[in-house]
Formats: sequence, C-alpha cells, structure tokens
Amino acid sequence: MICDAIREYEPLRTFDIEIIPQGSYRNNTNVKTQSDVDICVCCMNPFYEDYTFADYSRTETRNVDSALKYSEFKNHVHAALVKKFGRDGVHRGDKAFDVHPNGYRVDADVVATLAYRLYLKKTYEAASSIPYPKYGYFQPEGTKFYSDGGKEIINWPLQHYSLGVAKNVSTKSRFKYIVRALKNLQIEMEDRKIEDAKGIPSYLIECLIYNVDDPAFLGDSYVKIMRDCFAIIYQATETDEKSKHWLEVNRRKYLFNTNQPWTRQQVRDFILAAWVYGEFS
Repeated sequence: MICDAIREYEPLRTFDIEIIPQGSYRNNTNVKTQSDVDICVCCMNPFYEDYTFADYSRTETRNVDSALKYSEFKNHVHAALVKKFGRDGVHRGDKAFDVHPNGYRVDADVVATLAYRLYLKKTYEAASSIPYPKYGYFQPEGTKFYSDGGKEIINWPLQHYSLGVAKNVSTKSRFKYIVRALKNLQIEMEDRKIEDAKGIPSYLIECLIYNVDDPAFLGDSYVKIMRDCFAIIYQATETDEKSKHWLEVNRRKYLFNTNQPWTRQQVRDFILAAWVYGEFS
C-alpha cells in the first residue's frame, strides 16, 4: 500500500524511487513488541555525495545540482501518504511518518531519504591507449536524510540486510535466534525495573551479537552460546581500545563513537546485569 501511495502520487512519478524494507521486521530479528514495519522511500537521483575517502572533488565527477531538495521530497512523501491513508491515518514525526494500523494493515514507520554515495579513490581503465578515470562509490548506496529538527542521519539498510543474512548462514542460523533471545531478555528485564536494561535499543543488541566471532555460536546449547556471547561482549567493552574496531551490522559505521546514542559503559553495565539476571555462571 505504501508502494502504491508513492507510485500513484503525481509529483513523484518522474523520479527514480526505490522502496526499501528495513529494520528488525525486514531482518527477521524482531520480537512480538516490535511488530511495526519500517519502510524507506529512497529517491535515487538526486543523491547526496560524500568525498571523504576520495582523491578528487565534485568538480571531477561533474555531478550537478538538482531542482529537487530533500525538504521538498519529504513533503511530497508526506502528501502521498496522506492522500492514500487520510490525514488521521498518518502522523509526521521528527524522523519518520507513522502510518497508523487498522483492521487490514499493521503499523508502519516510513522515512523519506535520498540515496547516499560515499565515493572511493578513482581508478583508471585504458581506452585507445589513453587512461581515463572512473569514479566509483560504495555499492549498494546508503541513504541519508535530515530530521525535522535538522539532525543528519546516514543508514545502510541494504548492507545491513545482506551482511546479517551472511552472518546467520555462517553461524548455522543461530545469529538471529540469539539476537531475538537477547531482545526478549532486555524487554523482560526492563519490565522488571532493572535500571541497566532500560532504554537499550534493539538495533544496538543486534550489532553487539553481530560482532561476536562465529565460533561462539557453535556451542552445544543455546544457554552456552548466550553465555559465551555475554562474556565476549563484556570483555570487548572493557576499554575503548578493545572495542574501537567493533562495527554496526552494515560494516560502514563504528559501533562506539561520539555520534552514537549509546556508550561503551552503558553496554557493559547492561551485559553484566543480563548475566546476573539470567543466572549465568
């Protein structure tokens, strides 16, 4: 229905738009309390550019500015959703649009984004014995948007999905099982008013388990696997140095840096609380 809403809205018909399912529902790491669907409405052109790792500037790529600005695109997506679901069926939040559930659809969070190209160093190919440069970027592209409050947010939903699937295969389907188990444990602990479990994001839990090396998932019981995961995470978060190379599942962003809404110490406290609550020994 969201695809139909975007496709049927006249002002958006001339743009190259991809509808990207994302989040725990798409990645099969959701639990019962996370039943909403996250949908990314991504405009592929125009796109955002980042030359941080490139040895050239925008001048060389000859990319040109588009008449469509992100704020306009977000407003168009809002209008398309309202036209499809009615004004009472859509709430505009700071980052996403909440499409309210009813008898025939579930709750959905819809975020409007532009594609995000992180350019690489240029390479050369020979043509008629004359080398000419190629300007490549990480593929598939990421997404970038701004909250209504002005915060820049970059995500890599396609990478997150594919790398999560690969991790699940390499761990014999145990990676996602353990992620769901720890999410359920965190929810139970929070319900029991355990302070160190309060507000731990489900996305963070998935990333923590992703960073555990595959051999830890090959234990002879799920209790042992969970215990080993806790021990590895707790040891790795002892210092900034030990955890500095840990990544989000997308492998494009460091898990612990000043821009993240969580801290290494917060993770360490949660894992210790979970160890005690689960009576691991």
